[in-house]
Amino acid sequence: MSYFNAMLVEKNDEGKTNASIQQVSKADLPEGEVTVSVEYSTVNYKDGLCIGPGGGLVRTYPHVPGIDFAGTVEESSDDRYKPGDKVVLTGWRVGENRWGGYAQKARVPADFLVPLPEGLNTRQAMAVGTAGLTSMLSVMALEDHGLKRGDGPVLVTGAAGGVGSVAVALLSKLGHEVAAVTGRADQADYLTSLGATEIIPRDELSETSRKPLEAERWAGCVDAVAGAMLGRVLKQMKYGTSVAAIGLAGGAAIDGALITPFILRGVNLLGIDSVMQPFTNRQRAWARIAQDLPMDRLESMIQPATLSDLPKLGADILKGQVKGRVVVDVNA
Repeated sequence: MSYFNAMLVEKNDEGKTNASIQQVSKADLPEGEVTVSVEYSTVNYKDGLCIGPGGGLVRTYPHVPGIDFAGTVEESSDDRYKPGDKVVLTGWRVGENRWGGYAQKARVPADFLVPLPEGLNTRQAMAVGTAGLTSMLSVMALEDHGLKRGDGPVLVTGAAGGVGSVAVALLSKLGHEVAAVTGRADQADYLTSLGATEIIPRDELSETSRKPLEAERWAGCVDAVAGAMLGRVLKQMKYGTSVAAIGLAGGAAIDGALITPFILRGVNLLGIDSVMQPFTNRQRAWARIAQDLPMDRLESMIQPATLSDLPKLGADILKGQVKGRVVVDVNA
């Protein structure tokens, strides 16, 4: 019987969870057409929840978290994939309601996978991960709704986080002026190195405004915060522009929001989901990532880690203390 290392989260009779590295049998993997030898994973906010108390995402224990992974096909009963193929997985509730990528092997339905595009290796794919895919989907949505180079500055909120970091690098590479919002003054040099042309202190946008509209400033926005910040940003968007909403670090409500930006300036609020995104759009986004994301800037975002680092990293990301992109070498 084949065994491999995995980070297993267990729950005791008192409801407390504990995460540890254990040997797991290949026979214990969930059903699926494709078995993957995992090479790298990463750390997202959902991973922090699943490593810890679960956040309502995990239903069955013991559990292997990890909502993203990249690796090599080991076995496949689906004609779309064969042994040796490089693949990437993000979303589909893998790592939540079924075992995920914090292990040396994973088994999933073939529909969940995307072939790794030419120009990306598995380590780079996990430096991108769900966060980077969401960033690319956001940029594509803004472009599909009219954003063009030269329209003016594009705002990125929560810019030092995983989604924000990749969004800054992508938008800059595509020739946009990028204004990066952060509450951490010590991240200014980091964001500038990714291509930000302006650093906006979080306090400047975090207070609720009751004004129906403010001066037009932004040609587009990738927003990871919501709350009062999104309420302010909507009132500062230029006529006919769009905000791609991808997160709710500042709360699920849009504080101070009014209908005026939508009916007087034609502003669009675009919801971006990466979990259940159809295959065709995933493939399009990964191809754009391979083409448009500057790999030198991607490398500068990477924080390397191993399976044994995950319990601490999971706690850190829930506190907003993880910068850039964590890349987990599951075989180290």
